[in-house]
Amino acid sequence: MTETVYFGTYTRRQSEGVYKAQFDTETGQLSDLRLVAKEASPTYLAFAENGQLYTVGAQADEGGVAAFDADFTPLNHVVEEGAPLCYVAVDEERGLVYGANYHKGQVLVYKRQADGSLTLADKAQHEGNGPHENQASAHVHYTDLTPDKYLVTCDLGTDEVTTYDVADSGKLTKLASYKAAPGAGARHIVFHPTQKIAYLMCELNSTVEVLIYDGRGEFEHLQTISTLPDSHTGFNGTAAIRISNDGKFLYGSNRGHDSIVVYKILQDGSLEVLEYAPTNGKNPRDFNLTPDNKHLIAVHQDSDNATVFERDPETGKLTELSHDFIVPEAVCVTFF
Repeated sequence: MTETVYFGTYTRRQSEGVYKAQFDTETGQLSDLRLVAKEASPTYLAFAENGQLYTVGAQADEGGVAAFDADFTPLNHVVEEGAPLCYVAVDEERGLVYGANYHKGQVLVYKRQADGSLTLADKAQHEGNGPHENQASAHVHYTDLTPDKYLVTCDLGTDEVTTYDVADSGKLTKLASYKAAPGAGARHIVFHPTQKIAYLMCELNSTVEVLIYDGRGEFEHLQTISTLPDSHTGFNGTAAIRISNDGKFLYGSNRGHDSIVVYKILQDGSLEVLEYAPTNGKNPRDFNLTPDNKHLIAVHQDSDNATVFERDPETGKLTELSHDFIVPEAVCVTFF
């Protein structure tokens, strides 16, 4: 059986936009890379259930979000002065799309129109800073839904995880805010499928903070665990975080150490390191588990290669199958 896998990219060197490839779920082989949508640095991708695609987008000298129909025909851009977004997510139930603007420190909400195009519905401006040199101002890096349909945001610049109530119109009302360790750099968060636990990936101090989630937008700290072996003393910045469908294993990517850290999830939701799997590429900014969770695909921003791992469902551990499939400037990997 084959799955179609999609890649978001930077277009600073040779990439031209959004690509797709075929993934053989039996052999773990990638093949047939094709450009499906031309767009300036579509660094994050989100599909709606009807196949429409929403990406980070830019037009002229302005940045924002881009909408494409299911056949990848461009629908529209919603852009304004300054840098584009860094994260996009679809809220199917409310007919909304959420965006994070890292450089501006903004949370954005867009309303999907009948044809799938977008209009801006609301915007929340974050304020503040942190002790790290990369925290001079707010840097919203993630905007997506909690299991109970609140909007949760991660702000790398202020070390905060903020939750919002969202009206059907897209209007935001702030609910609560959790403060990570000073200088941690809150980047992305994932939720356990059955427990009231969330895992916060912190980019600047290379840790995962394990949080108890009460289901009303409130978080409480349970554990902090490193993403690195003690032997690593060089630069590192973490990036993506994913959880297995069965809630037994957690995965995170290290940029600098260039590895995937694999954790076992214990009974109380806390973590125990299982292994560090080298990705054999430079700067694994994103990775994803295949829909059947039998493989993991990591993509590299600086070495232009995708690495495929076979995943043992019993132990959670990874075995590399290949690292020679070329995807230019890839920074996002996803499935529809």
